[in-house]
Amino acid sequence: MSLVDKLNWRYATKKFDSTKKIAAEKLQNILDAVQLAPSSYGLQHYRILVVEDAEIRARLREVAYGQSQITDASQLIVFAAETNINEAFGKKYLDNVASTRSIPREALAGFEGVILGAINARTPEQLLVWAQKQAYIGLGVLVTAAAEQGIDICPMEGFDPAGFDKVLGLTEKGLTATVIATIGYRADDDATSRAAKVRRPANELFIHV
Repeated sequence: MSLVDKLNWRYATKKFDSTKKIAAEKLQNILDAVQLAPSSYGLQHYRILVVEDAEIRARLREVAYGQSQITDASQLIVFAAETNINEAFGKKYLDNVASTRSIPREALAGFEGVILGAINARTPEQLLVWAQKQAYIGLGVLVTAAAEQGIDICPMEGFDPAGFDKVLGLTEKGLTATVIATIGYRADDDATSRAAKVRRPANELFIHV
């Protein structure tokens, strides 16, 4: 199938088959794709938690309005935005650039000015919003990668971020839960899987100028 066919096949899975688990290789392929997601300046302003522990997921379900996907899916993916984006964060990224590309650190002086300028020009609140927006780009890649692998997924905003932060100990890690997704295999009796996909007509969605 083409990518468009696979995106037509996917839907926000409401009921997962709790007996089916994603093969390790397929899961790794999906995570590899998400690692390659674009982000502003390449900073990757978030961390990604792959939650499999049953006890932790049961506690997270309590702060996600009891939604069964949290515990029944093969894995729960949590995108957690960085809450301490500062000069140290930017410089660590630049160190990684220099190391990965085998170039002198001082050769990045100009780029460093751009990166640190972008960070210092924002308030803490703006930095958090910036990070959260990048997390959503990562989510988009996750959705696409899962569909490409024939894996069902349900992107979710219906949860209490503070509750997730507490259960996962994110605050002390300088993180905050931003958006989540459950991945696995749809249950045979998930009626939503048979519903026609509803989207705005192309002539209403796209504006060519």
